[in-house]
Amino acid sequence: PFVVARKGFLFADTVAGAHASANLFSLVETCKANGIDPYRYLTWLFERLPLAKTADDYEALVPWRMRSPHD
Repeated sequence: PFVVARKGFLFADTVAGAHASANLFSLVETCKANGIDPYRYLTWLFERLPLAKTADDYEALVPWRMRSPHD
């Protein structure tokens, strides 16, 4: 995945854009390492992220804290 990302970073218009891409790749790879479907996690994350206000709220949004659909 990072070889593809490396080529993609060549086309980032700004440093901030490259950082945003790196953050997204990091989240996706963290999901994979924890056996979590990245699409399901990102959907779950983007539903809850606007409601986060405190550091604890943000801490609860890491991939391994996502509950299974059966919980």
